[in-house]
Amino acid sequence: MGRNILVVEDDRNICDLIHMYLVKEGFDVRIAGDGGKAIEEFQKQVPDLILLDIMLPVMDGWSVCAKIRETSKVPIIMLTAKGEVFDRIQGLEMGADDYVVKPFSPRELMARVRAVLARSHAAQKNGADAPQQRLKFGGLEIDLAGREVYVDGVRASMTPKEYDLLFYLVKNKGLALSRDKLLEEVWGYDFFGDYRTVDTHIKMLRGSLGPYRTDIVTLRGMGYKFDPENDASSASPAR
Repeated sequence: MGRNILVVEDDRNICDLIHMYLVKEGFDVRIAGDGGKAIEEFQKQVPDLILLDIMLPVMDGWSVCAKIRETSKVPIIMLTAKGEVFDRIQGLEMGADDYVVKPFSPRELMARVRAVLARSHAAQKNGADAPQQRLKFGGLEIDLAGREVYVDGVRASMTPKEYDLLFYLVKNKGLALSRDKLLEEVWGYDFFGDYRTVDTHIKMLRGSLGPYRTDIVTLRGMGYKFDPENDASSASPAR
């Protein structure tokens, strides 16, 4: 599991507290006090995880997250003093993997760091072990090894969590999956989110799938299932 963490936080007291706990956990820590420095540090060396405050000088956390997501799928946990649903959703839509609302418990933050790193490590391992195969549902193709999705031959821009969600839905094609089950399997049993997290990512995923958005079916009062309208009987290797 990766041990290099970039902390982007302009509050010195909070930064020192996070740094102390991360070092105690055995992580190598780098610090950036504003959004511009965050991009510089990221370009010097891609970390294994980024703890990213939203309210930053020079460039805010949302902009930093969006910039990093142009080239990297590195896990990002956003730190925010804002607990409103809109702010959480905006962070997730920008490609964040998790969020922590200030004031937070350092122990809770460390639990989230470990959980996100563990999921990232498992996803990379599964991708490396996957057969060189693409699943094809009509014009929708999923590259298992490369963790990429193609819509009518064009690579779709997806966050890592969108891909994880799609992969789990496809793996359980035709099965009804509750929001609880999706939270447990895609985000992990120790994820601190709620059903809106699932609904937000389903909305994002549908947007990424374009004309194949209807392959993800809403089950009212329960959850979702993957039920492709094209080539619905089975998945076949792309040719």
